[in-house]
Amino acid sequence: MIRFSCSSLTVVAAVVVVAGAAYADVDPLPSWNDGDTKSVIITFVESVTTEGSASFVDENARIATFDNDGTLWVEQPMYTQLAFAFDQVKAMADAHPEWKTTQPFQAVLEGDMKTLGEAGEKGLLEMVAATHSGMSTEEFEKTASDWLSTAKHPKFDKPYTELVYQPMIELIDYLQENDFKTFIVSGGGIEFMRPWTEEVYNIPPEQVVGSSITTEFKMVDGKPALMRTNKIDFIDDKAGKPVGINSHIGHRPIAAFGNSDGDFEMLQYTTIGADGPRLGAFVHHTDNEREFAYDRDTHFGKLDKGLDAAEENGWLLIDMKADWKTVFPE
Repeated sequence: MIRFSCSSLTVVAAVVVVAGAAYADVDPLPSWNDGDTKSVIITFVESVTTEGSASFVDENARIATFDNDGTLWVEQPMYTQLAFAFDQVKAMADAHPEWKTTQPFQAVLEGDMKTLGEAGEKGLLEMVAATHSGMSTEEFEKTASDWLSTAKHPKFDKPYTELVYQPMIELIDYLQENDFKTFIVSGGGIEFMRPWTEEVYNIPPEQVVGSSITTEFKMVDGKPALMRTNKIDFIDDKAGKPVGINSHIGHRPIAAFGNSDGDFEMLQYTTIGADGPRLGAFVHHTDNEREFAYDRDTHFGKLDKGLDAAEENGWLLIDMKADWKTVFPE
């Protein structure tokens, strides 16, 4: 198995020569600063796509997976879908008077972030299930799309779909140009993401893997419909990510990109014990001026054990402050 790590002097020495030739004329990653991180990525792509190379990988096995929150778009001060759920609680509150005295809904309505945090994952899942159910898949898609078209991030005052990371968009484009099939594998809701990923990332809905609630087929007013229930079907996070990859994609990736411990198992599944060249990488949020700086001590996007295990496993740490010329599209 071949791994790529910026901690290896041998790899870095080879990288400088190969990568220099690779993008001397046309830089495939113009929003990335020149350095070890950029060179390792380019060298990996060159090695698996050069016919005759010992590391060559057939096109049908060139699978790359990307987490979404914190890897492709902003996830602070909270996950975007959670912000959507909060607004849905407020919009639906008149029809649910019991929410005024029921947690975690009461905390949302009162803006009590401390109590909301104490509700934990169970409380948040309960809130998402309540606000994302009782409608058809088409109705939910319209509700989510309408919200995304008007909602703005509290810090940047821009639509969330404009707060995607330009360097990662370039990376997706670069991989696709080299015949990789790119997938989103996110803890976010699969039906929350699918309506917009093709327009924003050039990743079609059938290449999106995410968490889901159960749906039921029903005839509604004489027409077939898929109705969303309030039961959680699958959580595509942590150990669930390799399961989701297997069930939706059917191939082990050769490259995986995440940013948090929620992606730890996806990087393990991609890089450890597998034949051939592999690339695992974490986006490390180190830029509080242009975005946010966080890793071990945060409620959203915690990177703790992944930070400790990166060097041992040969995983790349993409330093946002040092490695990216720009963060968001200009």
